[in-house]
Amino acid sequence: MNKLLAITVVIAFLALGGESFRVPREAEEEKGTIATVVDTLRSYYDSSIDTASGYVETIKGYKLDEKAKSYYDSSIDAASGYVETIKGYKLDEKAKSLYQDTVRAVSTYAGIFNDQLYHMLYQQDSS
Repeated sequence: MNKLLAITVVIAFLALGGESFRVPREAEEEKGTIATVVDTLRSYYDSSIDTASGYVETIKGYKLDEKAKSYYDSSIDAASGYVETIKGYKLDEKAKSLYQDTVRAVSTYAGIFNDQLYHMLYQQDSS
């Protein structure tokens, strides 16, 4: 009895498993509206890619990278010239001198203000 039950279960599993592996027959159908629209859009996309590739090749023919490099080099040369001119004016020494003079004057007036404030807060009685 057990053998019969086991064989029946195995045959049932094989039958169900075999049925699930069937491939449904596909009938040829006409293209639907969505498929037609997708194909049209794909052809527009392909033609735009071809056009863009043509533009890229045309732009490469203009050798813009060489022109950009020459503009960059000339701007670097001009900036270097300006820096050398500014160094010739010795502005850093003048700025240091101005800073030192300002610190000296501010510290003097800060000391005077400190004394005045101290005497206002801590008045001495002369009596």
